Amino acid sequence: MSLLELKNVRKTFGSIEALRGVTFSVEAGSAVALVGDNGAGKSTLMKTITGVYRPDGGEIRFDGVSIIGKDPGEIREAGIEMIYQDLALARMRDVASNIFLGRELTRSILGLRLVDKTRMRSEAEAMIARLGARIPSVSQMTGQLSGGQQQSVAIARALTFNPKLVIMDEPTAALAVREVEHVLDLIRALKKDGISVILISHRLTDVFSVCDRIVVLRQGQVIADDATRDTSMNAVVAHIVGAMDAAHQGEHP
Repeated sequence: MSLLELKNVRKTFGSIEALRGVTFSVEAGSAVALVGDNGAGKSTLMKTITGVYRPDGGEIRFDGVSIIGKDPGEIREAGIEMIYQDLALARMRDVASNIFLGRELTRSILGLRLVDKTRMRSEAEAMIARLGARIPSVSQMTGQLSGGQQQSVAIARALTFNPKLVIMDEPTAALAVREVEHVLDLIRALKKDGISVILISHRLTDVFSVCDRIVVLRQGQVIADDATRDTSMNAVVAHIVGAMDAAHQGEHP
């Protein structure tokens, strides 16, 4: 049984068919790339998986249980965490505060619940160490960190929920080459820990570097779903732009 299973998932907005029968799965501890041009349906699909949208048809099962109809909070509790492209970090707060943002650790003093900053720093350091992230101090302001280090903070924050699946939206889009490799190492670390990853990316070199399978979405449909070792960058590009499908149509008039 796959960790995440989508079968014939459909979503319409008025007369627009954003998702037209999407079917694919994610195995435990694997990384699956989701690629496609802008407007292919990637964002709609992720919002449907994470409960922001409810599908108009089809089935979504996570860990063997249907998650259709659950709200985003329930889906996070089930074990799916989404890291958006903008990271949603509070850049004027320190690393530890960001990792526990919205779910701060507290302790009771004379009947009052106070934020336990010492424990938050300690647990944040443990999370950063677990990832092997290169962050000088969890007391540093997040806005002072590099793009790759901020991505590390966002991943560490996702891990505080103990997710089984992390969805990453263009995590390397705005990074320098050295920082890209660091983020790819973080993805490898997640897989090593048995955490599955869906990687949305336009950077096919990154996809081929860390992903086990590549799913190509075009016009709301899965055009290709191949093991990385069984396909090539040229083939993926051809699927994205529709060249391969046009060629097949030419072979079979």
